Amino acid sequence: MQRNYALISSVVFGLVTVLQITRVLEQWPVQIGPIQIPLWFSWIAAIFAASLCIWGFRSARG
Repeated sequence: MQRNYALISSVVFGLVTVLQITRVLEQWPVQIGPIQIPLWFSWIAAIFAASLCIWGFRSARG
């Protein structure tokens, strides 16, 4: 059961990583209320999500 959870979580974090990188490359604007989210924040989010994706796949393996 935990292996399935780790795999599903890894896939979700992988998709988040792809979306964050796509946001930077396509320069999609993001605004939450009056706050404009800068593009550099997506690089940080992509690195964080990719780390969780890799960690999840490693956890599922062993």
